[in-house]
Parts: sequence; C-alpha cells; structure tokens
Amino acid sequence: MDHIGDIAGLAAAIGFLILVGLLAVPILKLGRVLDQTRNSVEELTAHTVPILDEATDSVAGANTILERADTITTAAAEVSQNVSALTALFSATIGSPMIKIAAFTYGVRTAFTSRKAKR
Repeated sequence: MDHIGDIAGLAAAIGFLILVGLLAVPILKLGRVLDQTRNSVEELTAHTVPILDEATDSVAGANTILERADTITTAAAEVSQNVSALTALFSATIGSPMIKIAAFTYGVRTAFTSRKAKR
C-alpha cells in the first residue's frame, strides 16, 4: 500500500505544481501591468511638474501686470477728478462773468441793429 500512497502523493504534488504554474502566469502579468502603471505615473509626473511651474510663473506675471494696470487706472481716475474739479472751478470763476459779458454784448448788438433799423 505504500506504493499506492506514493503514487497518490506524487499525483497530488504534480497537480499542485500545475496549479501553481497556472496561477503564476496571471500574477506575472499583473506584475508587468503594475510596472507599466508605475512608469506611466513617473512619466506623467515628470511632464506635469514643469507645466505647473510655468503656469505658476505665468500667473505671477499676470498678477504683476494687473497691479500695474490698477495703478494706471487709479491715476486715470485721479486725473479725471482733477479735470472735473478744474472745470467746476473754471465755470464758477470765469464762466459767470463770461455769460454776463456775452449777454451784454448781445444786448449792445441788438440795440445797434434796432437803431439802424429805425433810421
């Protein structure tokens, strides 16, 4: 009976060896897939980091330009306020007398034309 037990043990060992061989193939393929995934992630990281650095530099440059534009806009608003104040001052100082002079001149002209018309 020892002989039959040895054959059964040998058959079980061969079956186990075949089972291990069949399971090793998918495990090896999975290992290759994981290696390719790791390589893809490394490549993606290597390409993405410089792009992010360039984007950061671009945003910083845009912020600098916007700060300059804000300064220019503020200066333009101040100039506009100054022109408005100067116009108001001109109107108050010179505008009223000029209107009186224009009215006086119109009155004198009208008087002369009406005198000429009566003659």
